[in-house]
Amino acid sequence: MNAPAIEFWFDFGSNYSYISVMRIEQEAAAAGARVVWRPFLLGPVFRALGWSTSPFVLQKEKGDYTWKDMQRQCRKYGLPWQRPSSFPRSAVPPTRIALANAEQPWIGEFCRRVMQLNFVDDRDIDHAGLVHEVLQAMGLPAQALWEQAQSEAWRERLRTQIGMAHQRGIFGAPTFFVGDEMFWGNDRLEDALAYCKALASER
Repeated sequence: MNAPAIEFWFDFGSNYSYISVMRIEQEAAAAGARVVWRPFLLGPVFRALGWSTSPFVLQKEKGDYTWKDMQRQCRKYGLPWQRPSSFPRSAVPPTRIALANAEQPWIGEFCRRVMQLNFVDDRDIDHAGLVHEVLQAMGLPAQALWEQAQSEAWRERLRTQIGMAHQRGIFGAPTFFVGDEMFWGNDRLEDALAYCKALASER
């Protein structure tokens, strides 16, 4: 627990979050850092900024570029990729599970599986049945975990998490924090981890 921490704010419907989710645990381990998982929902953040949906949808040119860029980036990192038939997908059920279990040792695998369902298998991830499917495939007590995440306490915790994202100035995902220093975008993961290492070396 003495390893420097990188806070990882991500949304299961975010395409660039997909790339970061798939690689952050390995990259952080190599850098001697620990990941603090911060799942949240971008939709309310976008609405607070006056956007009705993702800017990749609102701005055609940006969207066209993004899908080409995703092909390049996934090829770069050796990740499978399929443009989802619905974008951005809502992902409330897996976000609740991830938030309620953010400190569990299996959280990384859970997040990777959900991301693969969205951005490789083109499955609708906004369903409790899919969450059960993932948890059961991991050998976890799906029903008990779902009931816990559905409680009013964790519903309120998700609302708080979204509010915290807005208060901290988050405007997109993935976003990384090392202390109070913010890094935005999958292509800034290495910068965030380098900052982690620099802080650790100063201790």
